[in-house]
Amino acid sequence: MTVSRSAWLPSEVDTERPSPARIYDYFLGGSHNFAADRQLAEEYMKVLPEMPVISRANRAFLRRAVRELAQAGIDQFLDLGSGLPSGGNVHEVAQSVSPGARVVYVDSDPVTVAYGNAMLAEVPGAEMLHADMRQPHAVLESEPVARQLDLSRPLGVLMVAVLHFVAPEEDPHAVVEGYRAVSVPDSYLVVSHATNEYHPETARQAEGVYSRASAGMNFRNRAQIEGLISGYELLPPGLVDVINWHPEPLADGLSDPLGGDVTRYNLLAAVGRRV
Repeated sequence: MTVSRSAWLPSEVDTERPSPARIYDYFLGGSHNFAADRQLAEEYMKVLPEMPVISRANRAFLRRAVRELAQAGIDQFLDLGSGLPSGGNVHEVAQSVSPGARVVYVDSDPVTVAYGNAMLAEVPGAEMLHADMRQPHAVLESEPVARQLDLSRPLGVLMVAVLHFVAPEEDPHAVVEGYRAVSVPDSYLVVSHATNEYHPETARQAEGVYSRASAGMNFRNRAQIEGLISGYELLPPGLVDVINWHPEPLADGLSDPLGGDVTRYNLLAAVGRRV
C-alpha cells in the first residue's frame, strides 16, 4: 500500500515527475513511490521485465560488498544515490560486522531523503544527506559528512546503480575522481552499472523510457565502465556480471530466477581499492 502525498512532503514537491530512487523502490516491492513512478516503472518493465529480479540482485551485491569491506576493516561508508535505507541496507550490514560503523546516505530525491531521515532518526551512526552526488565538493563539505565520517581514514564509497544516471556531458569520470581524490589510500569504491554489452537495442529502448524521469539512464559497455573506475585497483574477480561478484549460495535451495543467464541481468559490478 502506498502512502498519500500529505504524509510525505510539502505541496511544492513535484510528485508528477518520476524519480529513479522511487522507481527503484517500486522495483524492490516498496511502498514509498507515487503514481507517476509506478507508471514509468511499469513501462520500463515492458522493455526489461526482469527488473525486480535485477534490482534484488543489485541489492544483494551491495550487501556482499559492504560485508567484505567491513570485514577488511572499513568502518565508514558514503552511499551515493542510496535510495531509501531500508531493510538490509548499508548501516545494518556494516554494523553487524563493526558495531561502531558509520554511514552517510546521499540522495537527490527529496521524498527519499524525507522518509530516510525519519527511518534513521533513532539509528546511531547513520544519517541522510539531500544532495546531488554529481557535485562531490557539496557532498564532502556537508554537515552530515563532517559529523559522521573522518576523511583522514579509509572510506568505502558506494556508487551502486547510480553512475548510469550520470550523462556523458556531465563527465562521470570526473565525478568518480572527485571522490577518489579525497579518499586516502586503502579506501574502496563499490560500483554497479547497467551495461549494453548483451542487448544494445533493449538498452536503447530502456534509455528512452527513462528519458521522462528526473534523471536519464545511460547504459555503457564494459570498456566505458572500466574507464570510469580506472583510478582504482580492482579486487578479484574484477569487473564482472553482478551475480558473479563473490556469489553466495542461495537460501533454501532456491535457484536463480533467471537461471544464471547474465545476459538477462545487464548489470556489471566491481570493487576497487585506492592505491
